[in-house]
Amino acid sequence: MLQEKTMVNDALADEKNGLTFYANAISECANPQLRSTIQQIRNNCETSQYELFQLAQAKGYYKPAQQANESDIQQVRSQLQG
Repeated sequence: MLQEKTMVNDALADEKNGLTFYANAISECANPQLRSTIQQIRNNCETSQYELFQLAQAKGYYKPAQQANESDIQQVRSQLQG
């Protein structure tokens, strides 16, 4: 039987993969109604992903990367803007 940690992390990975799929579908969709529907589905997926992330983090199953310092943030910001 799978442990809860494995199930939560698998579900979290699935949600993240789904978000990538929806982003690609939205960017390639020419039909405004279909695009809007996919955006709504993506928004629901984002909510589910965040809830799973919070659960995983609260239980110690998922540890986010160390927070970036201000100089790292500025460096990335300048790279993306220039």
